[in-house]
Amino acid sequence: MAFIDAHRHRFGVEPICAVLTEHGVGVAPSTYCAAKTRPPSARALRDARLRGWIARVHRENYGAYGAAKVWDHLNRVEGVRVARCTVERLIRELGLQGTRRGGTVRTTTPADGAERPADLVKRDFSVPAPNRLWLADLTYVRTQSGWVYVSFVLDAYSCRVRGRQASRSMRTELALDALEMAVFARRRSGADLAGLTHHSDMGSQYLSIRYSQRLADNDIVASVGSKGDSPDL
Repeated sequence: MAFIDAHRHRFGVEPICAVLTEHGVGVAPSTYCAAKTRPPSARALRDARLRGWIARVHRENYGAYGAAKVWDHLNRVEGVRVARCTVERLIRELGLQGTRRGGTVRTTTPADGAERPADLVKRDFSVPAPNRLWLADLTYVRTQSGWVYVSFVLDAYSCRVRGRQASRSMRTELALDALEMAVFARRRSGADLAGLTHHSDMGSQYLSIRYSQRLADNDIVASVGSKGDSPDL
């Protein structure tokens, strides 16, 4: 069918079918016309919907989910009843794949080429008092209902978590919500955040305009290290 579609406007359907029949590929013009005018089957329609859902789940989880995790997410989280073999077939057709066994889940998307603050910490996480250095990072954990992503802001002095947020997807606001929680809690307790250094890796979440503006609004100095740059706690 695809061959006829590609050449029908140049040679016509009937001549193409005649040549194909001569070479042992019997395709009648009426068969071709019937196939082109036949409405899509119920399976084709459902496959089209599933492709959209699969692509969305894969995208929202930063390409970390393979067929098994996408299937589990659709069934457990979204209530979409679909066979695992169907998800495996469609995810192959879409050319998608998840993180391979033994690899790591990508929790930050590097903002390559973008201007970023200097590394003011240089892996020296020792500070003399609270609210002098905050460390921000993203991690993930597998639960019975699927993967959960967690963003947190840690005070380097006390090693206490000042802000945290969890989500089933790597939404853009995940890191910002954790920062908002930390700022609100410290402001409510009367802490002065002016001059505080906020250190993170080069993930796009931390280099976004909204995140950078929120730091500036509170006189917090941004510091950015290399990928996965965090203290060994």
